[in-house]
Parts: sequence; structure tokens; C-alpha cells
Amino acid sequence: MHDIADLESRQIPGVGVASSEFVEAAAMQSRALGFDPAMVFVPHPIQDRTDAEMRALADGALADILRLLRAEDAGEP
Repeated sequence: MHDIADLESRQIPGVGVASSEFVEAAAMQSRALGFDPAMVFVPHPIQDRTDAEMRALADGALADILRLLRAEDAGEP
């Protein structure tokens, strides 16, 4: 969250990616920081996944990540 806030403060669009286990924690930290970052959540858990499974998660999230980056670049909410 802090990294994305830093990027955004320097006018560099960012999208946070986390596992679904952290939806509530991300929302709480977002409120605490007064910052509402673009976020994409992938299925949890991730730590025991194989490289192929991680690539599949990344591939599955890519369209949402790009959509959010394009929306930020266009100045959309």
C-alpha cells in the first residue's frame, strides 16, 4: 500500500496485487492512509503454488491490472 501511494504521489500509476485473504486488511490500511489505491486480488493462498500456478494467477489478473492502469492514465476513477 505504501509503495503504491509513493508511486501515485510521483504521478506514476500503480495497481496493488494481493491474495484474497488480504481484502479486509487492504481496506483498513487504505482508510488509515487516506488513500484508495486500485487493487486486484488473486485467489489465496499463493505461498505454496508452483511457478506454473503463479504464472496462471498472473495471467488471470493481467487484464484487470491493465484495465485499472488505463483508467488511471485516462483520469477515470
